[in-house]
Amino acid sequence: MYNPTVARLTYRALLGRRRALILFALPALLLLIAAAVRAFNGADDQIAADVLGGFALATMVPLIGVIAGTGAIGPEIDDGSIVYLLSKPVKRPTIIFTKLIVAIAVTMVFSAVPTFLAGMILNGNGQQVAVAYTVAALVASIAYSALFLLLGTVSRHAVVIGLVYALVWEALFGSLISGAKTLSVQQWALAVAQKVSGEGLVTSEVGLSTALALLIGVTIAATWYAGQRLRSLKLAGEE
Repeated sequence: MYNPTVARLTYRALLGRRRALILFALPALLLLIAAAVRAFNGADDQIAADVLGGFALATMVPLIGVIAGTGAIGPEIDDGSIVYLLSKPVKRPTIIFTKLIVAIAVTMVFSAVPTFLAGMILNGNGQQVAVAYTVAALVASIAYSALFLLLGTVSRHAVVIGLVYALVWEALFGSLISGAKTLSVQQWALAVAQKVSGEGLVTSEVGLSTALALLIGVTIAATWYAGQRLRSLKLAGEE
């Protein structure tokens, strides 16, 4: 199911364009914020949880997911270069699966690693805050990558839609409307983090079993449907 050639092309597309600047900029900003907060407030478990929850998980992780997920396939469909891949003897589900793995890997590296480093800067992993939010970033990276990869196959405006979901639905409605929290990848990831962290520092509106079921279900469904969408793309001369 995993194709090294497709993976290499996808990594090159994600890390060799201007979007790579954003991939590096967001983690750098998180580390800068963490250093400033530590310098002014010292080590504080609750402040560390607030920073990692408010910026790392709520903003940085979904934005990186948008960049990696949509960028793994969207530009190729838009400019027509996807035809090159589709003309090769590679099954289309294999293309989707490989691009998903690449998107997940990129999202994890640029979100989970800096989240852990920021947590160590903020309070030295007191109450397991750094580890908890790192785990949350890891599981969120999987679901975000699958969702935004799917968006890249269904819309030319995938980045805009992804940003609306990440910044409006999850950050705004997800924090204000109770029902919206259940349909939030952020809340699902927080349920996992809550299990790892010290009591009371991380909370989620979704139970752990429900969160895990939704994370797995959404990832599988989005990946499957993205494969179906790619199957529907026809090359010239195909019947």
